[in-house]
Amino acid sequence: MPTIHPSALVEDGAVLGKNVTIGPFAHIGAKVKIGDGTSIASHAVIAGDTSIGRNNRIFSHAAIGTIPQDLKFSGEEVQLIIGDNNIIREFTLLNPGTKGGGSVTKMGNGNLLMGYVHLGHDVIMGDNCILANAATLGGHVELGDHVVIGGLTPVHQFVHIGDYAMVGGASALVQDLPPFCLAEGNRATLRGLNLTGLRRYLKREEINALKLAYRELFEKGNPLQEKAETLFETTTSEKVKTLCAFIKTSKRGIPFKRKT
Repeated sequence: MPTIHPSALVEDGAVLGKNVTIGPFAHIGAKVKIGDGTSIASHAVIAGDTSIGRNNRIFSHAAIGTIPQDLKFSGEEVQLIIGDNNIIREFTLLNPGTKGGGSVTKMGNGNLLMGYVHLGHDVIMGDNCILANAATLGGHVELGDHVVIGGLTPVHQFVHIGDYAMVGGASALVQDLPPFCLAEGNRATLRGLNLTGLRRYLKREEINALKLAYRELFEKGNPLQEKAETLFETTTSEKVKTLCAFIKTSKRGIPFKRKT
């Protein structure tokens, strides 16, 4: 059975799993679904057609599932889907999707959203990402798995960030960030591979292959798309193929300083 504080408001129609905890003065909307073992702290608001998985921890004053910050939104049916084992800290703001973006904002499993983080409408986030305090994602941003975004960093709408990438704090990212790479600065540009993160998850030979590929792609003055195409066809490394495929399909371009 769920544990609901007497001062909390849970609207008729909300579905609460086993061992769900709802803290004082929290407000749970009628269309909300909350999975087993999830805790909602005091004064949090969970609204709209929001589905939250198992064993999440949602802290005080989080606003989750409130309508998108998009002037084109006119009340259509939209969703916010949150996976399992996420930590969502104080004063975070997570909006659902919009009709123009597929009507769904989706977050995977095992993510940490620190205080004041904002996920805009139609954001798609993978697993095991860390967004530090006041990181702000515009609408339609896509994050892979194991992405790290530093504090006070805004990410422009429609930007795509690949697996294991990192954006430094107090940066502003306006172009796509390839997997395995590190960007920082205002405006953020590539600084190399995210070696600290890669060493946690990848084998040494995979990292060495990525180092060689990075030099070929970004440090030798070659036409980027051409070199990505060549490397994709010739490499035996699946990680390098992933990197090259990301570059080939980028719509906003890659933020790096071209060699002359």
